[in-house]
Amino acid sequence: MDVPARPVSRRGLFKGAAVAAGAVAAGLGTTGRAVAADTSVTATAPDGSTTITMSLTAGVLSWSARRGGATVVATSALGLQLSDGTMLGRGGTVVTNYQHWTTDNTWTPVYGRNATVRDRYQEMRWNLRDTTTLINFSVQIRAYPTGVAFRYVLLDKGAATLADELTTFVLPDGTLVHSARDEDAYNPVAPGSIPSTGTSGTDTGPLTDLPLTATYANGGLIACVCESSRVDFPRLMLSSVSGRPNTLAAYLMEHTARGSGTVQTTSTVTTPFATPWRAVVTGSTHAELVDNAELVLNLALPGALADTSWIKPGKVFRCNLTTAAGTAGVDFAAARGLQYVEYDAGWYGPEGSTTDATRPIDAIDLPSVISYATSQGIGVILYVNRIALTSPDTLFALYRGWGVAGVKLGFINDGTQTMTNQITGWAKTAAAHNLLIDMHDDVRPFGYERTYPNWVSLEGVRGNEHFPTASHNVTLPFARNIGGPMDYTICYGQSRDQTTNVHQMAMAAVYYQPLNFLYWYDSPSKYANTANWPGLPWFDAIPTTWDESRALDGAIGQYVAVARRKGTTWYLGAMTDESARTLSLPLSFLGSGTWTATVYADGTPGTSAYQTPVVVSTRTVTSSTVLDVAMAPAGGQAVVLKPS
Repeated sequence: MDVPARPVSRRGLFKGAAVAAGAVAAGLGTTGRAVAADTSVTATAPDGSTTITMSLTAGVLSWSARRGGATVVATSALGLQLSDGTMLGRGGTVVTNYQHWTTDNTWTPVYGRNATVRDRYQEMRWNLRDTTTLINFSVQIRAYPTGVAFRYVLLDKGAATLADELTTFVLPDGTLVHSARDEDAYNPVAPGSIPSTGTSGTDTGPLTDLPLTATYANGGLIACVCESSRVDFPRLMLSSVSGRPNTLAAYLMEHTARGSGTVQTTSTVTTPFATPWRAVVTGSTHAELVDNAELVLNLALPGALADTSWIKPGKVFRCNLTTAAGTAGVDFAAARGLQYVEYDAGWYGPEGSTTDATRPIDAIDLPSVISYATSQGIGVILYVNRIALTSPDTLFALYRGWGVAGVKLGFINDGTQTMTNQITGWAKTAAAHNLLIDMHDDVRPFGYERTYPNWVSLEGVRGNEHFPTASHNVTLPFARNIGGPMDYTICYGQSRDQTTNVHQMAMAAVYYQPLNFLYWYDSPSKYANTANWPGLPWFDAIPTTWDESRALDGAIGQYVAVARRKGTTWYLGAMTDESARTLSLPLSFLGSGTWTATVYADGTPGTSAYQTPVVVSTRTVTSSTVLDVAMAPAGGQAVVLKPS
């Protein structure tokens, strides 16, 4: 539990006083008596860009947030409901003391979008008491240059049973939210018009998953609601509210996402207990939102592993289910600069009915494949359906003994408190055996890759293996990928793609996916004649984790351009929706001197997007160059920039 207990400046709140950030800067070391008067506190980001305000009016708590003077979230409710019906924060609330501080430090992730992460915020904290039950609790608010966040803390020692979270998000008129549930496509709708979904065995209603992105009527402002540091707590969804068209309400899941687990209408926790952070990542432009995604990591629990030297993200090739395919996959990976091969569903038998994931099928001599892969410097990842995870510690120990590098878990349930604990438990168990872990299907991010960085990726999205539209692909950088790593299985060279091949190539730079599955659905023989596949050198060279990342341009659902640096080389990816477009991208992020740009561009469009050829060219550029990036319908561009 991350509940800081430190000596900080405190100031009592007296009747009728409105305490703003500037007023408490002196940090008087006093504690005032409990009062129920109307009052408020505002946390302001150190650069002044964002604010979050917490208010107490007639014993009722509320919050709001702004960026650049514009409303991100209007006055909205705060509170928790206990199983006995007690509603903390909805009436009879008094402030018992007040704390505040400003933090500015830098930390180094094991891997990520950037080599270092700056953690800079102002925090305001109220300790509160419910006058009816005498329960003590706290609300903590933070303002970062990248957005705002808040959470609740139950302060009394013992236990509590929670039934609901009473948080709401009231959005300005004209706001659209990009709603998606489970692994559906995104649907931009008014907050009050989220479609009702679910079955008799799942949570039902006008519900949407996180991350949830909101676009505003006033132009470039954009925000994405995420959660972070979810431990021993159910997953958060958001719901439309009948009769309140601009309001979204918190909904704590009671069923697993796929409806095959135990229903939990309440969650019992040991107190003191901190709920997950509710984060609103913001950007004054859509591109800025992409750069601000590390807010989720800053809110997460720090790394729990003393030794992370064995954790190596990378590129993966999925092998067909034979010994020969495994060894051929290893050769392909070694030749093409990939770090891993994977045996997916079926390597130990039909995944939907086989619960023994300790014996490969007769067609796979797994020890020989692992031995050969190890000799070539390639790791092996094994897929396991959740029904075979009856004893994960035993299974993971066995795999480590075999020399396996990681596990990909499939059909993972997420949603209830029990499932959260199971998911985080799998990550911990995998770490104990030095195994990477990738969780698939309807799992949603909450920053746990900072805490257990062996949890290197997860799905939680309508994946590329479904051959989605280009519009879907250019929504993801501003939505799902804001929450955390995303396993998206790049399908370069697939005739079923609704995009050009360069669009697929650009994904490797645009998306943050530290475990990147490439050439999905393919075998090495397809690429034997390399002259037919001019995009191969791009995939050979591109890394999956970065020293520096910069979003250059973008509009959700329309287009995106991102540049990422590893060492001295930049990789620039741009993607468009079904409309052809040209972006003018200043290369001011480059260092001094001249640079060689290798450009992979769409050629003349074919009768289908897939048939659009890849055209490769080189040119010399400098930091003063404005690069015109022309893209075909559903197309893209991929550029490697190296110092000359």
